[in-house]
Amino acid sequence: MLLTGASRGIGHATVKRFSAAGWRVITASRHAFPENCPWEMGPEDHLQVDLSSAEDTMRAITDVRSRLELEGAVLHALVNNAGISPKGPGGSRLSALATPFETWAHVFQVNLFATVLLAQGLRAELERARGSIVNVTSIAGANVHPFAGAAYATSKAGLAALTRELASDFGPLGVRVNAISPGEIDTAILSPGTEKIVEQIPMRRLGTPDEVAKAIYFLCTDASSYVNGAELHINGGQHV
Repeated sequence: MLLTGASRGIGHATVKRFSAAGWRVITASRHAFPENCPWEMGPEDHLQVDLSSAEDTMRAITDVRSRLELEGAVLHALVNNAGISPKGPGGSRLSALATPFETWAHVFQVNLFATVLLAQGLRAELERARGSIVNVTSIAGANVHPFAGAAYATSKAGLAALTRELASDFGPLGVRVNAISPGEIDTAILSPGTEKIVEQIPMRRLGTPDEVAKAIYFLCTDASSYVNGAELHINGGQHV
């Protein structure tokens, strides 16, 4: 599988979940391979790529295709987990009116347009494997969020729509496309004040990265063989 945004949180948990099940995981992030990496795969299975650059994204796609061709392998899963959510001064939320166009363009390139490029560029490799694509959206894509900015939220809403479009396009090719929509997950990037949101979640707790990773794993295996175009809410009931 190819996983973007593998450097922390949900990405780390997803790598560990799949590798424990015997999958080979090619990780991709804007960071170099860390020396203290928590999984067994080495730097030979890591791609340093800047998804905010269409040119660099296309370079990474060519790299992945070359690796798979050289080894006679196919791509069983593509997980688009990378995402950015810029903040204002002091970590404040960036509203639609306060977000500069350059920031809008940057967020959309990483959170949405890179997903399109990866799906288009790796179509043949996914088709040969009758694989799966999983896009990581967000609860912020459906409601105005107190911390997630307008550009992030709008890009995630777009990613949910793109998931439906790709599910329609890839379905006849034998490739399933779904999304997971996490709520408040206990990672290092939680905003101050999240504890107030937890009081409104029916399960009264944060989710864990592993709980998200388990849902991604489900959507990439035969356990979800007839699930296509879905968006799974992983938020303890927060969306209700």
